[in-house]
Amino acid sequence: QVQLVESGGGSVKAGGSLRLSCAASGNADTLNCMAWYRQIPGKEREWVAKVYFDVNLQYSADSVKDRFTISQDKSKRTLFLQMNSLKPEDTALYLCAASNSVCSLSGVDYWGQGTQVTVSA
Repeated sequence: QVQLVESGGGSVKAGGSLRLSCAASGNADTLNCMAWYRQIPGKEREWVAKVYFDVNLQYSADSVKDRFTISQDKSKRTLFLQMNSLKPEDTALYLCAASNSVCSLSGVDYWGQGTQVTVSA
């Protein structure tokens, strides 16, 4: 089992920055990837960015590319999301996810509780 706890959310004005963190505990050594998703009430959960540890590859959704950067520490126990040039449409609950296989929505094995990001115009 793996537990995920997010932190770093908050309220900022458009154009501002936030850095989210996700601390993994438990059997994190089994993880193949970690990811950030976001959820707006009434909408489908949206993938934001993901990292695959074995191949050291990072992927970001087109909507956040060039603005958000995903990274992790070498122990794989902390995942980060640096968010720059934030827009009001980035307002959402941001959730950390992890998987022993693939970090697609259907492949995620573990979810955090989420941290709220609110961007005002």
